[in-house]
Amino acid sequence: MNKSCLLSTAYWAPIQYYAKLYACDQAVVEAYEHYIKQTYRNRCIIASPSGTQILTIPIVKPESEKCAMKDIRISDHGNWRHLHWNALESSYRNSPYFEYYADDFLPFYTKRWEFLLDFNEAIREKVCELINLNVTPVFTTAYGKIDGVAQPVWDDFKNRISPKIAVEEDKQFCCPIYYQVFQEKNGFIPNLSIADLLFNMGPESLLVLRDSVHL
Repeated sequence: MNKSCLLSTAYWAPIQYYAKLYACDQAVVEAYEHYIKQTYRNRCIIASPSGTQILTIPIVKPESEKCAMKDIRISDHGNWRHLHWNALESSYRNSPYFEYYADDFLPFYTKRWEFLLDFNEAIREKVCELINLNVTPVFTTAYGKIDGVAQPVWDDFKNRISPKIAVEEDKQFCCPIYYQVFQEKNGFIPNLSIADLLFNMGPESLLVLRDSVHL
């Protein structure tokens, strides 16, 4: 039987998330769940010269606490696009592949996107294209359903992949050590944003994902 996994959307999702995309025959993204604060849905963690750095996309406060993820809008507050791109550039400009991929991602920070889900998934699609990860997630059309049919899933990771949950709790994932720009100073930091893996390892990112899967 084919394996499928249920995921939330995520901003520059962590390596653990992409390991699920690699391992699953089908990935389902829940578009109708209620938005949850302080999760990877609108934040990512990168490596900076002084350690980890959290980048958070501000959102327009929804009218209801039960607002569906697909309806969450991105706020223009705080010039966040400029700040996020500067942070990525400062952290990874000396990495082996930042200059190679920069032109692919700069447009995400010069163009205004209305919905968080669309923005996240466009970045995810670009990352998958660049590392040759052949996966095309499907999106729910109602909570837990696709075209009115409840979806039996192999595993539900939409709330288990979280900055609040120790990655060691996921026995199906173990992040291999790979080159990081500030590793000599900060030590190896596992399960950072896929941006860290991409800019440091380039095409070899797919091999790291392969080696991270423990089934």
